[in-house]
Amino acid sequence: MPQFTVEANETPLSPLAFLQRHISSASKSYLRQLLKKGKVKGPRGVVSEQDQLQPGDVLTLPDSGRLSELMAATAQSSQDQQLFILYESREILIVDKPAGLAIHSSEGHQDHNLTGLVDELIRSRGDAYQVAPIHRLDLETSGPVLFGKGKKACSELGKLFMCHEVEKSYLALVAGKTPGRGLIHSEVPSKGKTKEAQTAFQALDRNDQASLLKVTLYTGRQHQIRRQLSELGHPLFGDRRYRGQQPEGLPRLFLHCCQLAFVDPFSGAPVEIDSPLPADLSQFLDTLGLHYPNR
Repeated sequence: MPQFTVEANETPLSPLAFLQRHISSASKSYLRQLLKKGKVKGPRGVVSEQDQLQPGDVLTLPDSGRLSELMAATAQSSQDQQLFILYESREILIVDKPAGLAIHSSEGHQDHNLTGLVDELIRSRGDAYQVAPIHRLDLETSGPVLFGKGKKACSELGKLFMCHEVEKSYLALVAGKTPGRGLIHSEVPSKGKTKEAQTAFQALDRNDQASLLKVTLYTGRQHQIRRQLSELGHPLFGDRRYRGQQPEGLPRLFLHCCQLAFVDPFSGAPVEIDSPLPADLSQFLDTLGLHYPNR
């Protein structure tokens, strides 16, 4: 029988939303009928729509040909779309963006972009609300992207960024040996003006050739990390625009958003999302004899 285990970050979800998350190819009405007919079992017996999920709960679904087909379609869809959900609640969806995938539809990315994939997921669940990204990552940068579910959610989440209440941390590999930590404060071009930019960094590992940094943004200017570290004399590996080295073993810019942290404006609960270092960056790190302590 199919079984799904509830993770700690999934407890805000209703049983219906939890099933939609794990069997996205199934319609909401189909999954609701499973719950209404008592076909979904948990550690405390039959699961209803009104039940509160607990971390570690194992939900068991019935054996059926239809359900097997829907689960297979969901697995194939996830593989095709490269859409990885890191966190979800009623108002919030956070997905892991791979490098090379644009967030918005734009020239060359009309048919395949992160917003389009998220919208397809929501439509496949039978939901009608609009979703929108609350912030952006550059095309070559990987990591978590926060989406709002519906206009009210997008508005409230947008206020968090406007008030600088979202902490974003990145992993960046730069040329040369940096200080152990530092705070970069400079003026950078932004939308036709010059604006203040502030970036803190901590060296996680370094040698004479390169330094792996954990970088925290206190402002959100375009290309802030790339520009400021280059001006400091430590350009990012793979960064053509800001004079970074282009080694053969590195397929793209070495910049990954590894963490988002904020307080959920709807529940008041702290949310801290970690995104692991992608395999291509991890493998390149090994070639330089450097180590990421949290991988």
